Amino acid sequence: MTTRRLLLLQGCLVALLGLVLLLPKVANSSPQGIDLALPTYVGSWFGEDQKISEQELKMLAKDTTFARKLYNDGRGNQIFASIVLSGQDLDNSIHRPERCLPAQGWSVADSRVVSIPLQAGEVRTTRLHNVRKVPTADGGTVPIYSLNYYWFVGWSDTTPSHLDRTYIDIRDRILYGYNQRWAYITIASTVTASFQKFGTNEEQTDALLRDFIQQLLPQIKTAPGKALASR
Repeated sequence: MTTRRLLLLQGCLVALLGLVLLLPKVANSSPQGIDLALPTYVGSWFGEDQKISEQELKMLAKDTTFARKLYNDGRGNQIFASIVLSGQDLDNSIHRPERCLPAQGWSVADSRVVSIPLQAGEVRTTRLHNVRKVPTADGGTVPIYSLNYYWFVGWSDTTPSHLDRTYIDIRDRILYGYNQRWAYITIASTVTASFQKFGTNEEQTDALLRDFIQQLLPQIKTAPGKALASR
């Protein structure tokens, strides 16, 4: 890349950051697009509430709210499900899992947008394939893998993209004078074939997660109109 192009890119980035800082702070927020609740049962899965970490409570805005469960199917499989609902301070209420996964020891090996079909339409999600090195008794390490699906649900928009969500926020603040109250949904599971008897490989884990999402979404109340119509 030439010096001129590099300077131009840096200038664009500075301008974009400046625009974000100059955005009007609006007091009006739309209603939330989903109820802040996760069902106890999703098909054959039984969910138990999970504690929100102190680190999350300190890092996110005080009016951020949560719903979080760990689901078991009675056959040794587990799925982690979480909804984080933003408050008035959108900038400090929700974030991409790519920001917090490294702190948990995970590295993102692959990221892609995946559409999951529903009975009515589809939902577009971001699928992360993650890896973490776990120490062994002999002093070495072995890789452990996980899959994570996430997306953002507003009052009138749903998107798998954090950048797209940011663009929608800018549009809404400038043109309409309000914020959408976003919910960030994440569904994740560990690939257990390498360390658990009768565990699931990546393909099997992926199928479990997709089926779970298809069963979960009809149980979550959505906003009228296009709450599940992904951009």
